[in-house]
This record gives sequence, structure tokens and C-alpha cells, in this order.
Amino acid sequence: MGITVGRKLGFSAALLPLLLPFFLLVLSERSAVASALNYTKYRQVGSLRLARIQRHLESINKPAVFTIESPDGDTIDCVHKRKQPALDHPLLKNHKIQRVPPERPKVRKRVKEGEHNKSSEGPLKGAWQTWHQKGQRCPKGTVPIRRSTVHDVLRANSLYDFGKKQRSGLPLARRTDAPDVVSSNGHEHAIAYTGSSEEVYGARATINVWDPSIEVVNEFSLSQIWVLSGSFDGSDLNSIEAGWQVSPELYGDSRPRLFTYWTTDAYQATGCYNLLCSGFVQTNSRIAIGAAISPVSSTGGSQFDISILIWKDPKLGNWWMGFGDNTLVGYWPTELFTHLADRATMVEWGGEVVNSRANGEHTSTQMGSGHFAEDGFGKASYFRNLEIVDSDNSLSSVHEISTLAENTNCYNIKSSSNNEWGTYFYYGGPGNNPQCP
Repeated sequence: MGITVGRKLGFSAALLPLLLPFFLLVLSERSAVASALNYTKYRQVGSLRLARIQRHLESINKPAVFTIESPDGDTIDCVHKRKQPALDHPLLKNHKIQRVPPERPKVRKRVKEGEHNKSSEGPLKGAWQTWHQKGQRCPKGTVPIRRSTVHDVLRANSLYDFGKKQRSGLPLARRTDAPDVVSSNGHEHAIAYTGSSEEVYGARATINVWDPSIEVVNEFSLSQIWVLSGSFDGSDLNSIEAGWQVSPELYGDSRPRLFTYWTTDAYQATGCYNLLCSGFVQTNSRIAIGAAISPVSSTGGSQFDISILIWKDPKLGNWWMGFGDNTLVGYWPTELFTHLADRATMVEWGGEVVNSRANGEHTSTQMGSGHFAEDGFGKASYFRNLEIVDSDNSLSSVHEISTLAENTNCYNIKSSSNNEWGTYFYYGGPGNNPQCP
């Protein structure tokens, strides 16, 4: 999407370089084509702020060996592995990129005997990424990084907030803290979760991909895995997260995108989305974190899903991310963490939206497909084959999970298990409706 500069002042964009020392009027890219969000406004950007933004962009947009223009408007820079943003982190000053592949989790029997087969429910297909459509790939020895722009930063509340979750995105305490799960911070969930005192070394799931509509630009809808350790009510929560999200504020459109996140202090100062700060070390030349996923599921049509595995390498201790069946994307170095330097104590799977009540009503931002869980396959979104990695580096089906949705009239979740999908659940909803005012 193009950005109109200076139209309200009636001067040519060609004069802009002469005026940059004084001011820049930017039409903030607040409209997302896919969901017809019409939230455009002009913002005055002083030259000092613009200079700070440019310096920050230079720190995360590393020099490219090769550049690919994606059909959806993204620019993908192929950056040498040893030049990527991750290695700028002060805790990784002496970090050497892990060259030896991590020890993959061993697969135990994933399902119970004697349960019905779900193969009659329709075809399941893997989703890929839009920037692959022209057949281009990054050269060996480089990693694909979605280029960030000035407009990306301007959509955020501030440069400090760019690429970060707000503290209100803190996962909710479970089980013993159940009375506290009613959310007043604007974030609503429909999730499945394990116990809070387990020793967990990873998790896996296959996640149905949709393109839910977003009501206002600063809301989002995501479906992800959380791998957690630390306290929910303090400032020491460690979290590793991955899945897909629609976030007009972060990406400037309403396409579902593969994303990652991490924090070591309950979202206060550490961590970020994707590669928007130093930390996550990418090793794969074919997967661009933050890039759009294509194709996506349709109601009553083909269903597309992605498989994500997060696990701790038992030898070197780094937390790796796998995409699909065998693709290693990269890892979060163990040096970044406190509690997760040892192990995780809880896993969550599910959906989250922001409900800003912009019009004084519950948002109509959809979770998942926008359908409630009871609508089932082809309509409701799903997570299937929920698995965890144990202390023996074995991957096994989860048999005991709890579920939570703060307001089931807006978004809900229903879990079950069978022979083909193991433990699974449907989840989501439309948000605002007569029962969710």
C-alpha cells in the first residue's frame, strides 16, 4: 500500500527532501485493505524523531545479500546469517551460532487405542508463505528478514513500543488463580493449558489458519503456542511464543502472518515480535518470520494448517522452533532466559484478541475463523495433535488439559480427542453479537 505524503499541504512529494529537516507529515498507514479498516490520519513527525526511527531501522534492517519483493508488498531481505539482528544482543556477545542440528524429540505413541478415526472430516493441507509464490528463495548461508519501514514504526504508540506486546498481553494465571481469569485488560482468550507445576521441555500443535476480520487498527487476533515459566503475578515471567496473527498495527495489513515472540520479564522491557529486536537466531533460508501465510482456510472449503514445534535442545539448551514436519527455523538462545534456561512449567495453546471497546461495545474482531467452537470442522478454527516434550526429550500426546474462555458468549472453546487428531479443540467466535454486547 502506498503512502501519500504532504497531500493536505498541496505540495509535491518531490519537495519532501528539502523539508525533512523541519517536519514530515505522514499519512499513517492505518488502513488494512483486506478488512477495509478506514483508520487514516496525519501525524506530524519531527526531524529528531525521524532520525531516531531511521537509526533504529538501520539496526534491524541489516544489509541484504539479495532482496525479494513479495506479491503482497513485503520486502524480504536475504541477510548473511552472521549479520542478523539476533547477535546484537548484549547477552549474545560471545554467542556462536549453533551449527550442529539440535537433538530432535523422540516421538512416542501419540493417541489412545480404540478411539474413532476423524478422516471423514475432510482434506488437510499445509500452508506456506506468500513471498514464495514467484519461486524465489534466499541463497544458502542467508536468512530471510521482512524489512521494516518508517510507517511500521509510526503505527506503534512509540518507538519504544514498536514490536513489543503491551503488558496487558500477559497470559492469565490458571488453576489455583482461577478467580482472577476474568480479564479487564482488554485481552480475551480461548485456550487449552497444562498444569502449572509440570516439567515441560517443549510443545507442538497443528494450527488451522484463517484471516479473521479486525475491527480497529490497534486490535489483533492471534492463534499460538505459549511455553512458559516463572510467576504470572510478578515481573519474572519467561515466555516463548509462536503461531499466526493478524495485526494491522504491526504489519499494515490484515493478512495472517507467521510470528514469534519472547520475553523474560513479563513483557516489561525484554523481547519482541519476530526479528524486530535482537534475540531470536534464525538458521533457515526458506521461512520468513513475520511474512504472510498463504493460502488460508475458507468456510466450507479447503482447510489449511501449520505445524509448530518448540523444544529445548537437551545438549546445548537452546529453545528451537520447527515449522511443518522437519523444517528448523531457528532458536532462542538459552542465555536470554532465567527460568526457561532450565525448563518450562506450563504450556498454553489457543487464541487471543484485543477488545478495545472502541465504540463502547465489545469488539467485533474475530478469533480464529469467527465461528464458535460448536460449528466444527470447515467452519470453526482448530488446534490438533497437542503434544508436549518431556525430560527424556520425548514428544507425546497431551491427555489432560484444562480449557478457559473469559466470555463464552463472545469466544469459546471445546476440546476432545480421537485416533487421528489426538487431543484437539475447536475455538473462536465473532466477538460482538446479541449475546456479546
